[in-house]
Amino acid sequence: MTLEIDSCTYSYSRRKPPVLANLSYQLPEGLTILLGPNGAGKSTLLKLAASVHRPASGSISLDGLASTTSAYRRSVAWMPQDIVRMPSLTAREYVAYIGWLKGMRKDSAWKEARRALTRVELTDKADTKTSQLSGGQLRRVGVAGALVHNARVLLLDEPTAGMDPRQRRVFRDVLRGLTGDIRVLMSTHDIADLAEEADHVSVLYDGRILQDGPTTSFLAHTPPGTAPGRAAEGAYSAILTRHGAD
Repeated sequence: MTLEIDSCTYSYSRRKPPVLANLSYQLPEGLTILLGPNGAGKSTLLKLAASVHRPASGSISLDGLASTTSAYRRSVAWMPQDIVRMPSLTAREYVAYIGWLKGMRKDSAWKEARRALTRVELTDKADTKTSQLSGGQLRRVGVAGALVHNARVLLLDEPTAGMDPRQRRVFRDVLRGLTGDIRVLMSTHDIADLAEEADHVSVLYDGRILQDGPTTSFLAHTPPGTAPGRAAEGAYSAILTRHGAD
């Protein structure tokens, strides 16, 4: 299975330079962390991969399925930074509704919603209104919504933003339980907490991929003498500095 972004260019305005210019990228197996400063183009890359945006040029595909097709959109799930609460819906109803929007039959969506909530360890919250869920729980409901229609690729935009350390740990454990049969691309600023546990790390700056490969290759950039526990942060800073980033 290959999700491929091929020579894509995207701009939010004709009067502004493109956020991404002639960018090519392939998503590897497992959990990939996408790092980069604000304005680097991380959210834009994820939205292109999710078929939320369409590139001005270039193409995006998953095993030959073009991103403009419904089959592609059923196979790729996207969770934005801000998940909209639906106060009148329970967690299970929320997840089932997402499945229905993806083209599932209502009875199938309802059945699969419980399975999806089990995978993110929220079975005990299935009948709880989303308005009563914590921020971390709501994020996991968002992941369940991505899983309900059996997506093969999961795209997460800053999913741990605003979580406390315990919530981040639970969320990270959930992700690790998913990556056996689904590819995950997650943008984050949570460098020290997450990058060393990922299978792959990609670094995006000014619309360009500066580093892309296994986590071991990323950590090889760590400067000598870096304090214990700060290897990922040191590697990230070294990569940006080497390419003239601020």
